Amino acid sequence: MKTRKNNGISVRLLVMILALTLIIGGIVGGSVAWLTATTPSVTNTFTVGDIDIELTETTGAGYKVIPGVNITKDPKVTVKANSENCWLFVKIQETNWPASKVTYSIASGWSELTGHTGVYYRSVSSSTSDQVFPVIKDNKITVLDTLTKGEITQQFSLTIKAYAIQLNNGASDFTPADAWAQIPTT
Repeated sequence: MKTRKNNGISVRLLVMILALTLIIGGIVGGSVAWLTATTPSVTNTFTVGDIDIELTETTGAGYKVIPGVNITKDPKVTVKANSENCWLFVKIQETNWPASKVTYSIASGWSELTGHTGVYYRSVSSSTSDQVFPVIKDNKITVLDTLTKGEITQQFSLTIKAYAIQLNNGASDFTPADAWAQIPTT
């Protein structure tokens, strides 16, 4: 009979230890839950900025030159809505151009880039609407009335191309010359 009594005490002792362990575990577990905290998550979304430009002209591409008759030319560069702040450039290339008898001027707001013949620039701030910039002043090429057929020995042309690059590359002194050097112009 002693054996049974010892087994009964061992089982009771084991049950009491388990019960005490559960009670202590509940108290400690509850304390741990009281000592925790959680914050709401913060989501950061990154998008890439963009510059979107367009060069258009409505007056055509081929012209007959008549002495004393001006030619209407209306090339315009449009910086599209929501483009980033940018340096906007136009490069004008004259081929066989009879400069003394056929002339034009650059529209206001453009500055000639020092050391780069035919390259003009301006800074453009971001806008929620399209911004249009004429290239040729008054949309006009002037043909002097003293122009003779003998002075034009071959066809001549005027080629205009537009470029844009972000206004600031992280440096406060990112000049138009620095910007132009970054543009692949081929």
